[in-house]
Amino acid sequence: MNKVLARWNSLDPDAAAREALPCCGSQAWATALASRRPVADERSLIETSSSVWLALPEDAWQEAFDSHPRIGQKHAQNHATQESLRWSAQEQRTVLSEDDSVKIALEEANRRYEEKFGRIFIVCATGKTSAEILAILETRMKNDIASELREAAEQQRQITQLRLHRWLESE
Repeated sequence: MNKVLARWNSLDPDAAAREALPCCGSQAWATALASRRPVADERSLIETSSSVWLALPEDAWQEAFDSHPRIGQKHAQNHATQESLRWSAQEQRTVLSEDDSVKIALEEANRRYEEKFGRIFIVCATGKTSAEILAILETRMKNDIASELREAAEQQRQITQLRLHRWLESE
C-alpha cells in the first residue's frame, strides 16, 4: 500500500478530511471521502472520490469551485489551502507565464463567464496553453446554465483526480 494512503487511513476522521481538502476544496467532499476509509489503493481512492463528488449537492460543488483562483491569477476568491494554491499555480504554469495580451484576453473572457454563470470558470488547465483554455472558455459560453454546471463539475472531478495522484506521490 502507498505510504501516504496507509498513513491517511490511520488518521482520525477530521484530520483525514483536512489532509484531503487541498485535492478538491469542498469540505463535504473531504468529509465524505474520509468517512469511506480505509481505501486500499490509488484506483479505489479515485473511484471513491468520483462517486462522492458526483453525489454532492450543488453548494458543495460551488465550495470547491470557489477554492480555485481564476485562470491566469494566483489567488482564490474564498478559502483555499496553501497546498491547493500551490497546485493551482503548477496547473496553470503555462497560462501564468504567457504574455500580457493573452492574460488580458483571459481576464475579459473570465469576466463575461462570471457575469453569465455567476461563478469562476473551472477547467482542468494542466498541459493546456492560454489559447487552448480561451477556446474552451469561449465554447463553454454557449452552454446553458445546467449544462455548464455539469461541465464545471466534471472539470473539477478531473482536477481532483490529478491532485489525488500528486498527493499520493508526495512522500
